Amino acid sequence: MPPSADDLASGFTPHRPELVARYRAAGLFDDRPLWSALADSARSRPEAPAVTDAATGDRLSYRELLAAADRRAAGFTEAGLRPGERVVVQIPNSVEFAVSFFGLLRAGLVPVLALPAHRIHEIAHLAGASGARGYLCGAAIGGSDCLGLATELQAAVPAVEHVFVDGDPGAFVRLPSRSGPWTPPAVDPDLPALFLVSGGTTGLPKLIARTHNDYRLNAARSAEIAGLTDADVYLAALPAAHNFPLCCPGLLGVVAVGGHTVFTQNPSPDAAFEVIENHGITVTALVPALAQLWCAATEWEPADLSSLRLLQVGGSKLAAADAAAIDAAMGPVVQQVFGMAEGLICYTRLDDPRESVHVSQGAPMSEFDEIRIVDPDGREVPAGDEGELLVRGPYTLRGYYRAPEHNARSFTADGFYASGDLVRLLPSGHLAVTGRIKDTIVRAGENVAADDVEEHLLAHPAIAHTAVVGLPDDALGESICAVVVPAREMPAPTLPQVREFLTARGLASFKLPDRVQTLDTLPLTSVGKVDKATLRDRLSRRASHR
Repeated sequence: MPPSADDLASGFTPHRPELVARYRAAGLFDDRPLWSALADSARSRPEAPAVTDAATGDRLSYRELLAAADRRAAGFTEAGLRPGERVVVQIPNSVEFAVSFFGLLRAGLVPVLALPAHRIHEIAHLAGASGARGYLCGAAIGGSDCLGLATELQAAVPAVEHVFVDGDPGAFVRLPSRSGPWTPPAVDPDLPALFLVSGGTTGLPKLIARTHNDYRLNAARSAEIAGLTDADVYLAALPAAHNFPLCCPGLLGVVAVGGHTVFTQNPSPDAAFEVIENHGITVTALVPALAQLWCAATEWEPADLSSLRLLQVGGSKLAAADAAAIDAAMGPVVQQVFGMAEGLICYTRLDDPRESVHVSQGAPMSEFDEIRIVDPDGREVPAGDEGELLVRGPYTLRGYYRAPEHNARSFTADGFYASGDLVRLLPSGHLAVTGRIKDTIVRAGENVAADDVEEHLLAHPAIAHTAVVGLPDDALGESICAVVVPAREMPAPTLPQVREFLTARGLASFKLPDRVQTLDTLPLTSVGKVDKATLRDRLSRRASHR
């Protein structure tokens, strides 16, 4: 039996009632659906450009985007999808992403936003965990066969009855569209509007439910801090399904002010610089590895980047030297962003001294964000000392969706989310990120759960034991190193063999190791666990001596 529309609340953890009352009294929640920002801009700026595909030149005004979203919504409904049901979305940056995203919202459906790099391992998990009835995909994403993935998905998760394809649909159907008037169904603004995907600290990614109220607040406050107006042109260079380019302020923040979003699937400097010049891009967001690459490319790429006023950098920590170098090469454009799809977002402010922008990762965006910095025993540390960041607030989740075991570990009794990030609180009120306590590798802005990769590596017949660790990397932030102990009388697999093996098992490309190191044994702690701190230190010292 397919999941019913009324089971959306099952497994969703709402805010505590007294906090909701406080947030509503302060005017933080306006009880409007997430799609209302598009409807508002379509009324106030109907002929203004809303979205453009840099590769194809496709462009829609706000009036056209709303009409296209309504046709898509009507098509989903005609196909048999009902309000409250979940649909996994894996469409790359394009006008079609915007049409489908708003079409789902206008139909009362709940997008589960997968990343372009996800493969069957992750997609099947997301579909099963969310109870999805549909899957939206491009015919091919990054050279991968999504039609083949869709076939595997329906075999693995039979509840996924509907597959809609942007492009040649093969055995499936094209993204639907039906003309005629459309009236969106009513939604509960305190229930999930969409699901984001956790970076994952243990195993497979978890589902992050974002409500209409909390995500509208996220977009509006982010747009305010970024100084967005209807004159801004935003370049969506990172995958739009990420929280960062979707709502920090991203597509949703730009739509809320009536600005223009330009999509690209190629964020390399030679391609992106041309888009910036041709479209007069004023704001964009990058991970540190890309920001460093853009900075270096200014020395040989002749494009005019003078329109760019704000370059947001987040996803992993941007070093102070890199922030200063970007400012020197591109003008004082850097805004550091530190946050999480789970909620809390910190920004450096537009009027912060540049030194503060270079050395900190920003301050919480809402005065209602509550933070604690605690030691391993849960005691708050003295101001300025390092500790784990705990957070509670109006746009921070109270629990992962349908994940009670994770929630028992990740949330305090009074509702604070244990982020796993190590931070220091600076006298300015900004945070400086100093590291992680969870076994997560942050590679080029993507969070990779080490134990997820380890589980797959242990299925390799030539690997007896393994440990996956992150190593410092100037370009990536951290690289992924798979340390393997070969099975008896078998040669250790090479890096190409390991990558090929993991790809065949359906692992996302960003989780593939960058290097393989062979050892006879793995170092252990006094209680018999793999001593990853010793491993990292040993491997880092070896790298420095090369």
